[in-house]
Amino acid sequence: MQRFVAKSLLYGKLKSLRSHRCFSHAAQKHSPLLREENDVDVSPKMPPFSYSPPPYTGPSSEEIMAKRKQYLSPSLFHFYTNPLHVVDGRMQYLFDANGRRYLDAFGGIATVCCGHCHPDVIESIVNQANRLQHSTVLYLSNAISDFAEALASKMPGNLKVVFFTNSGTEANELALMIARLYTGCQDIISLRNAYHGNAAGTMGATAQSNWKFNVVQSGVHHALNPDPYRGVFGSDGEMYAKDVQDVIQFGTSGHIAGFISEAIQGVGGIVELAPGYLPAVYKAIKSAGGLCIADEVQAGFARTGSHFWGFESHDVVPDIVTMAKGIGNGIPLGAVVTIPEVAEVLTRRSYFNTFGGNPVCTAAGLAVLRVIEKENLQENALVVGSYLKKRLIGLKDKYEIIGDVRGRGLMLGVEFVTDRQEKTPAKAETLHVMDQMKEMGVLVGKGGFYGNVFRITPPLCFTKEDADFLVDVMDIVMSKM
Repeated sequence: MQRFVAKSLLYGKLKSLRSHRCFSHAAQKHSPLLREENDVDVSPKMPPFSYSPPPYTGPSSEEIMAKRKQYLSPSLFHFYTNPLHVVDGRMQYLFDANGRRYLDAFGGIATVCCGHCHPDVIESIVNQANRLQHSTVLYLSNAISDFAEALASKMPGNLKVVFFTNSGTEANELALMIARLYTGCQDIISLRNAYHGNAAGTMGATAQSNWKFNVVQSGVHHALNPDPYRGVFGSDGEMYAKDVQDVIQFGTSGHIAGFISEAIQGVGGIVELAPGYLPAVYKAIKSAGGLCIADEVQAGFARTGSHFWGFESHDVVPDIVTMAKGIGNGIPLGAVVTIPEVAEVLTRRSYFNTFGGNPVCTAAGLAVLRVIEKENLQENALVVGSYLKKRLIGLKDKYEIIGDVRGRGLMLGVEFVTDRQEKTPAKAETLHVMDQMKEMGVLVGKGGFYGNVFRITPPLCFTKEDADFLVDVMDIVMSKM
């Protein structure tokens, strides 16, 4: 790269020169903004954005951390060597206490789908809160019924009955109970590496020791994970499906309550299920009298781009669908959607949820659906997600430490390994890259059992320019490892 290049020309040609960058080690060591010897800034430029937050005048990060340690659960943990103190957010960007802007490629753990503080969603929340913040589902409210109708219209088949909850864990707990009540059986089949929540029933369905406490968790069998990258059968979905049949035949009475899975495992490290797996498994589950539960807590609401729901890409229709996170763009809201005959089981006793269907939350949910449609966010997730994935694959071709790039739409994973043949998890390296990317203005999540997978789940308003900035920052950080 030439030493003396006009700044504007350098900025315009930055993409074409990406593979030829040469940055001084000293510059990286002392500043996240890397410079040539002539002091021309050659670091990637975050896309311009018109919003600037008002000055922050609240407690310092140190004060907050002290209170957190004193008053909050010691189980809480934080990302980054220097914890990020977020005070403001707009669309795909977050701002810290100093007003510095960050590109949010984590989306509050695949939760912010429309964008932080989307004006349409905020307006719906405020309008509803000004009229009625809470009553009870024992009274009539148009907010809950209008949202239920709109949500049912997005579902295939006869999935038309909605139960509202406050979270994904609650939704999955309810779904498992419904399956057991409807079938009269107790056995649930889940997948190894799955995460479905942290309450009693969902912890049983979860299959990572990191998330399981030593309490009674009965009635759940964990089948082989159909993981194309690390699984024993590679991408052979039907071979994994045979393991489910074996579990039914040799681990149960032959009759089961149901099967639960994500279409793309989120906490598990953005693992796509092997092709052909779900259709074969759903057939086996039906033959054993069970119900099929699709956990769409992370993959739902247009995130995968090609479809509104993750399970649709596998050409299956479940009996029960659970959802949360993106449903409310950050509002505490979840839902279970099922078919009328299955929904009837909850009339055998009194089922009630105080906050499920809260008018403010359901008003937000309806606004989210309208924004997704109005702003074509599903198409954007497909177009931008495909572009981002292609660029990430380009990094994989460049750096041996990247073992796999996977996912759909704007639900992408990058797995780091120290040895591609052995697939040895690069845990320390993952943390290093993540930390350095934050210093350069990009926020990503991590997951997988070993904590060596980048979880890239930004708001669905993410642009190609944002994707370029993310990959360019990642490229620079990795070039200095």
